[in-house]
Amino acid sequence: MSATEPLEIAAEMTPNPNTLKFNVNRVLAETGSLNYTDPERAKGVPLPEKLFEIENVIGVMIGQGFVTVTKSPSANWQPLVEPITKSLRTMLESGKPLFGAVPQTETSTPSSAGADDIETKIRQILDREIRPAVAMDGGDITFHGFKDGVVTLHLQGSCSSCPSSVMTLKMGVENRLKSLIPEVKEVIQV
Repeated sequence: MSATEPLEIAAEMTPNPNTLKFNVNRVLAETGSLNYTDPERAKGVPLPEKLFEIENVIGVMIGQGFVTVTKSPSANWQPLVEPITKSLRTMLESGKPLFGAVPQTETSTPSSAGADDIETKIRQILDREIRPAVAMDGGDITFHGFKDGVVTLHLQGSCSSCPSSVMTLKMGVENRLKSLIPEVKEVIQV
């Protein structure tokens, strides 16, 4: 979608009752995701900083075409959706930078040419199959390591505190990786 088309923002429920996914018809992050787990991490980053100004917002994750907002478990979504949508619209229509300097996205792309074959296979499966599926629910999963048959991953956005995240990790991600890579024995969250 081009920036000349009218901006569309649509809130969508996620499997996590404390997280909503706000779909936008703009590219926000070219690849990967930007994850802000508290206002301190968002300091100097205009879009998440603005969203953290809204009472009861406790997490913001930005994906390619969506923003996932996590609320305090004790808060109700009804008074939050309108101010979040308004803040997103204001920021996106302003034409000002959303992230200040060039944002550092989290991806599963190998960071060094020395990554071994198993790690490379894990990252490829994550990037091609798992991360796109998880993004549909407003989350992301990033690779952190592989040692002694154990894959360590970081769940973000709607996945970070979702009641079904253990099921997603064990029944979905772990089973898929084990079926394709015999060296994988377990998948855990960091």
